[in-house]
Amino acid sequence: MKLFNKEHAKHFNCTEMKALTQTNFNFEGQKSVYHGKVRDVYNINDDLIVMVATDRISAFDVVLPKGIPFKGQVLNQIAAKFLDQTTDICPNWKLATPDPMVTVGLKCEGFRVEMIIRSILTGSAWREYQKGCREICGVKLPDGMRENERFPEPIITPTTKADEGHDLNISREEIIAQGIVSEEDYNIIEDWTRKIFARGQEIAAKQGLILVDTKYEFGKRDGQCYLIDEIHTPDSSRYFYAEGYEEKFEKGEPQRQLSKEFVRQWLIEHNFMNEPGQVIPEITDEYAETVSDRYIELYEHITGENFEKKEYDGDIAERIEKNVKAYLAERK
Repeated sequence: MKLFNKEHAKHFNCTEMKALTQTNFNFEGQKSVYHGKVRDVYNINDDLIVMVATDRISAFDVVLPKGIPFKGQVLNQIAAKFLDQTTDICPNWKLATPDPMVTVGLKCEGFRVEMIIRSILTGSAWREYQKGCREICGVKLPDGMRENERFPEPIITPTTKADEGHDLNISREEIIAQGIVSEEDYNIIEDWTRKIFARGQEIAAKQGLILVDTKYEFGKRDGQCYLIDEIHTPDSSRYFYAEGYEEKFEKGEPQRQLSKEFVRQWLIEHNFMNEPGQVIPEITDEYAETVSDRYIELYEHITGENFEKKEYDGDIAERIEKNVKAYLAERK
């Protein structure tokens, strides 16, 4: 099987296994559309954004060739919930969720950085630490730390937002010196990053989870900074189970975590890490259903609520188009 690309997309039915893998809407006032790895973003009159969370799933910078039923609904509803629960901290772009897979919000000019905040030394930060690195994005780290050890306080390790290739680590000082974000705006989004993360950790703790690390994106509109994009979803965040964390840390054992890491592990076990010569293993309907079940499990653990599947007998894209058009018409 070859890597998934736009040419292959037309061969996959959007409603196969009731999964939405592509959209091609034409809303009134539509200026442009951006098809990301997972989300399709429609620009309406340079004023609003219609963000569709599809059922596509990506790993190792590749979109896999089969959609995961209800994944888009899971991600969209988690993000909407957390955006609503942080409005007292900062304004955000969200206006409404006219469909379970769609958020409509204000179009902002996004800052060209992602604000990554970490409370535990793990993942890419741990890999760099193992190599002897004791400074990440201008943040100095003490010697003698162990994998999955808590930082004395959360650290912010921003990255650039690259149009192509990988995002790169960058320090606060470099961001300001290069004029990527003004010092005034950076101070604002840095403060918001810490406060939103603290709120996320509080909510996670009530569900028996630890919000380990996450990333936020911010933008500006009419001189006002806004929180944009998704927050606290399993695609953008790492959660550990609180129960057993200390014991596993002391023993040097892997932590139980809630993220899409299980998909990466499955691909690795099937000899795929998107390296030259490797091909994506066959994703059967049965495996796609198990991934769907895991995402629903993630939703229920993170939110503490039962997930209600938005079953639909017809074409999912038609349902979304109808709901979004009705919402846009109401706003006139």
